[in-house]
Amino acid sequence: MTDHALFPLATELDEVSLTRRRDLRRQKVATAIRYAVLTIVGLIMIYPLVWLIGASFKTNSEIFANPGFWPQNPTIDGYIKGWKTSTPYSFGTFFLNTLWIVLPKMIGTAISCTAVAYGFARFDFPFKKLLFATLIATLLLPNVVTRIPQYLLFRDLGWLDTFLPLWVPSALAGDAFFVFMLVQFLRAIPRDMEEAARVDGANTWQVLVFIIIPLLMPALISVCLFQFMWTMNDFLGPLIYISSVEKFPVSLALKLSIDTTEAFEWNRVLAMSVLALTPALAVFFLAQKYFIDGISAGGIKG
Repeated sequence: MTDHALFPLATELDEVSLTRRRDLRRQKVATAIRYAVLTIVGLIMIYPLVWLIGASFKTNSEIFANPGFWPQNPTIDGYIKGWKTSTPYSFGTFFLNTLWIVLPKMIGTAISCTAVAYGFARFDFPFKKLLFATLIATLLLPNVVTRIPQYLLFRDLGWLDTFLPLWVPSALAGDAFFVFMLVQFLRAIPRDMEEAARVDGANTWQVLVFIIIPLLMPALISVCLFQFMWTMNDFLGPLIYISSVEKFPVSLALKLSIDTTEAFEWNRVLAMSVLALTPALAVFFLAQKYFIDGISAGGIKG
């Protein structure tokens, strides 16, 4: 083959190579722009949290004089005074109260919602579709609609100023969202292992405990994380049912620190807000993998 015959082929190869390099260059530019935009948006979204942490180490006067997040004269005075509070109780008492509310709600929600979801997903019984539709319909009801009936019920039961109004609804599968989430997850799980276990002589509860729950673990972790974060941020529930200061959770304690005096110190409030956020952030990042797996798998319909 002569050089004249090879020349068009070489030219064509050069053009293909040039086109590929241009496409690759465009992809790199597009990727760089995309990550730059995401970085800017991420910084804008995270800046309030960064400012909160920085402001917690400022003096009360510097919070209003210095809009930046970096303190000029760092101090931990806000943490020291904020932890002591203006009540006979330290902030540690309020953290323990929050833990005493969160743990039973998480455990009760996981157990009750799993049992109810298993019944809806695996068994046929009278009025099943009607009951499930009613369950889904409760998701459309705002919480404020049920506040007064619930308050009157718990008042007649003598449960006011106790943690029972916060525990019992969760222990009775009162959170319809979690039931729906677990039902969707169960529908995506094949029944082969359950049938094999029944052939081996396992009853319904044994199948649930030894077969279903291990497969549900990512979804259950997501349920517990949701319940943990929602309970940590719940302000209205404890405000309605709890009246004794020694039983206040962190959410009410933060508001209490603002209401105690007219000239309160913001650095104390911000410092305690940082401490209140820390458990939720730590739990979320430690269990982030299971959280994402549970949400994504729960959205798959089998």
